[in-house]
Amino acid sequence: MVNLKIDGIDVSVPENTTILEAAAKAGINIPTLCFLKDINEIGACRICVVEIEGIEKLRAACNSPVEEGMSVLTDSPRVRQARKTNLQLILSQHDSKCTTCYRNGNCSLQSLAESFCLTGNSFPETPAANNWDYSYHLIREESKCIKCMRCVNVCDKIQTLKIWDVNGTGSRTTVGVTGGKKINEINCALCGQCITHCPVGALHERDDTAKAIKALDDENLVTVVQIAPAVRAAWGEHLGLTREEATVKKLVSALRKMGFNYIFDTNFSADLTIMEEGSEFVEKLTHKDENKFPMFTSCCPGWVRFIKTEYPDMVDMLSTAKSPQAMFGAVTKTYFAEKIGVKPENIFCISIMPCTSKKSECDIEALNSSGVKDVDIVLTTREVDRLIKARGIDAKALEEEEFDSPLGDGSGAAVIFGATGGVMEAALRSAYFLVTGKNPDPDAFKAVRGFDGPWREAEINIDGTVIKVAVASGLGNTRQLIEAIRAGRVHYDFVEIMACPGGCGGGGGQPIHDGEELAPVRGENLYCLDKNNPIRFSHENPAVLKVYEEYFEKPLSHKAHELLHTDHFSWDVIK
Repeated sequence: MVNLKIDGIDVSVPENTTILEAAAKAGINIPTLCFLKDINEIGACRICVVEIEGIEKLRAACNSPVEEGMSVLTDSPRVRQARKTNLQLILSQHDSKCTTCYRNGNCSLQSLAESFCLTGNSFPETPAANNWDYSYHLIREESKCIKCMRCVNVCDKIQTLKIWDVNGTGSRTTVGVTGGKKINEINCALCGQCITHCPVGALHERDDTAKAIKALDDENLVTVVQIAPAVRAAWGEHLGLTREEATVKKLVSALRKMGFNYIFDTNFSADLTIMEEGSEFVEKLTHKDENKFPMFTSCCPGWVRFIKTEYPDMVDMLSTAKSPQAMFGAVTKTYFAEKIGVKPENIFCISIMPCTSKKSECDIEALNSSGVKDVDIVLTTREVDRLIKARGIDAKALEEEEFDSPLGDGSGAAVIFGATGGVMEAALRSAYFLVTGKNPDPDAFKAVRGFDGPWREAEINIDGTVIKVAVASGLGNTRQLIEAIRAGRVHYDFVEIMACPGGCGGGGGQPIHDGEELAPVRGENLYCLDKNNPIRFSHENPAVLKVYEEYFEKPLSHKAHELLHTDHFSWDVIK
């Protein structure tokens, strides 16, 4: 243990503890801006500087270890002035039009400026010019970049894609796409982790709310909206609702107040995905000598982009099943269009997703199978929250309302799609039934839940056949798993991958809480919803059974292959 004084308080902490951590233990808050524990501890912003007795220069608290007998001052006049000056220098190169910024009211830089009582800046403001294609799914505004390096290190250390890098030197130093390329010329998964870890508004998704409003105002269009599983675990966070208050049925109510004609649940198509993907897996197991293993899940578009660019020789191991979002769009503009007697081109299909990569997925022409664009636009959870505010809807006053029929039913197996391991667990529940004709205990496969290690694995015995499965989330963990498979160190039959750490609960389109990772909390919420759902198996969803009876006949039928499956080789990530 190391003994020191911080602002006159005796503190005892283990060696190698940083001053920032030691101060927190003593109940002393040291402000930070660029710091992310274990990811970005480079002291770039100099907001966390402290004064150490006997040392002339101020030190960054985030990466300075404590020393025996050290005496630290965290709030001396010298420290306060240095922090204020550093903050003003950062602001001098920052576009401070906060009122029109996506992060207004949820920006670490804005909060710091308020806490330092800044009412002006003694340095001239010279923000950089923006040079970006604003039609792309991921937007970077250089004028707002504070060069904190968070995006660089999140992409390098967590996702291992190295999309962002430092460009230029001296006063021209900035952060940009590696090698000076354009974002659409590089292997970006569009996972959005750089967005959720940016402390300001320098990175954000393309805003499609105006398109949604235009569609709602068009009397010639029938608007259909689907709500993804993980959205229900997060949508109320920035609207002043507790987790208990923010039920999905209240979100249904908000969307109905906006004027959507039909409000459906992506849980319906998640169950449909399990029927197709589970049947595909059982079919491959039946003819094991004719197929390559493991079979990979294909419902995460960020993961699909990753394997197509990083391991293209393994693309044929992906399930051919479309994602739940894509299946929903196809069903909406074929089966549902016929049921309500509306032409597909007169239906405007909107997805509410926890994901930024879904914006790209819906724009892939090869995934459309209805003759028109299956999903017209994707709104992130953040965007739908902005729409709720823009329409003047009081979230706290919302009453619960039911989803519409027939695409509004979902099982507990579907809702856990939003948590890492959930797709695998849902698939195994139905695969067991497809093989044995009997339902397993719904929680029989919970070994794949959790966040321990780079990946989790389990052996499942289905009627005498032992199946080895694995689950990984986060592309850095995924790379480790893929490399182990390629090296022959591990062997699996079925593997679930989610691009975002913790799965869709931690998706790039979810509400941002700077410095907090909420995927575990949101995932736990989803598992509670599963446990309380009267239907916990995808193959028991009455709406899914009905769509097979009336339209698809059975899983893997000719029509199911036409509308619910895809050829992953028919499109390229980098054009």
